[in-house]
Amino acid sequence: METQTPVSGRSAKGERRTAKIDPRGRKVKILATVGPASRSPDMLRRLFRAGADAFRVNMSHGEHADHAKAIKAIRALEREFGRPIAILADLQGPKLRVGEFVGGKAVIRHGGHFNFDRDPSPGDDSRVCLPHPELFGLLERGQRLVLNDGKIRLVVREADENRIRCSAEVGGVITDRKGVNVPDAEVPIPALTDKDRKDLAFAVEHGADWIALSFVQRPEDLAEARRLIAAAQAGKPAQGPALCAKIEKPQAVKRLAEIIELSDGIMVARGDLGVELELYDVPPLQKRIVAACRNAGKPVIVATQMLESMIESPSPTRAEVSDVANAVYDGADAVMLSAESAAGEWPEESVAIMHSIAAQVEGDEEYTARVRFSDTPPDATTADALAHACMTIADTVPISAITIFTSSGSTARRVARERPATPMLVLTPSMQTARRVGLLWGAHAVATKDIGSFEEMIAKGKRMALRHGFGVAGSKQIVLAGVPFGTPGSTNLLHIVTLRGDEIKKHNG
Repeated sequence: METQTPVSGRSAKGERRTAKIDPRGRKVKILATVGPASRSPDMLRRLFRAGADAFRVNMSHGEHADHAKAIKAIRALEREFGRPIAILADLQGPKLRVGEFVGGKAVIRHGGHFNFDRDPSPGDDSRVCLPHPELFGLLERGQRLVLNDGKIRLVVREADENRIRCSAEVGGVITDRKGVNVPDAEVPIPALTDKDRKDLAFAVEHGADWIALSFVQRPEDLAEARRLIAAAQAGKPAQGPALCAKIEKPQAVKRLAEIIELSDGIMVARGDLGVELELYDVPPLQKRIVAACRNAGKPVIVATQMLESMIESPSPTRAEVSDVANAVYDGADAVMLSAESAAGEWPEESVAIMHSIAAQVEGDEEYTARVRFSDTPPDATTADALAHACMTIADTVPISAITIFTSSGSTARRVARERPATPMLVLTPSMQTARRVGLLWGAHAVATKDIGSFEEMIAKGKRMALRHGFGVAGSKQIVLAGVPFGTPGSTNLLHIVTLRGDEIKKHNG
């Protein structure tokens, strides 16, 4: 765990030089959710020191003013520690909810009947308003309705334009405004609500690096989000945040390949996914999604209830430790903490435990073989061939780092797709790219000035490797770049260099 105190200065070449925190020593990234328990500058600093690589701002809770303060504090951490930090803004999405009840609650009898209608008056033990007209006439006999995060399960017996009559497979107590999941139908509702549109504009305005889109059902949902991002970004020099599709609907699973292709990253959102599917369907599906993202070279986050018991307990259960470990063995780019870091009693400890689990797994001598369980043959391009060659060379020759020069981050994603045993030092002139890479497996990103020649590339690669702890005298590093320099998508150069003792003395001096 890092404990160094940063200092600032300038190198002999005039570059801004900030004493950095040493590399994490692990490949998988930790995404920590910010909330009431963690949004203070002091706690954010403690989470970062404990191992958090990126922060999630959950737009479902809290006010914009609170989120703005948290984002400002995270950017202050960047300046303090000299390391780009990714911020992911997670949109709430179109959550379906029941109406209200007399007295605030009702009891749905197990095996009994329960109706949904369009009458706005308070409900009782036999009925309640369902304020979503798009569901009436859509649902058919035999389809399921799941309420209150899976605690109540109903089956449709009759449905028309005004009433949905159900029988209760699993009954229970239900209270006002509880959520409704419809796993057997594609609901014709927009991917973004009015609230989401406002939250998205806020996230773009405040420099979020990723936008997570909730309850994706179809590829068209992503297209709408991209249009809104482009509109919010209009007139700004940067290209806007990357788009992460949350997989939590069966309809999204059916069109997974298309959604992965149109997104910049994927989140396996196991909360609602576990409500809409059978619980035992989720683990194999998680592995399938991680493997599919690996093949596509898109970062994938495994989320929800990873260390759930640490909301109240200072230590996790053995099952939770195994859950995190399995996601790391599967090759997920990032693992996420939700309420554990946002609202729990032990936010710093939950990050530290997750860091320790990941470090232990990656120290397993079988880890590299396990994390490469999915075959990722290179595409028939020069860039993919060189990315694949990096892994092969690093497996054959002792290499201290794969140093990647990139403007868009695509080269880093190609190399990470191969899951090399050697760490990746990603050098980019774009702070936005450096921040996005904060969710990419194995990548340590540094925002630095662009290069203009082969000689400058080699000199900078060596200098940055030394500065960030990726080599000692005699270490070899792979340098990967594209010529002409500064042209996105032009990766065509691979070079192996050796760090010499005189260079290290010069650097230290």
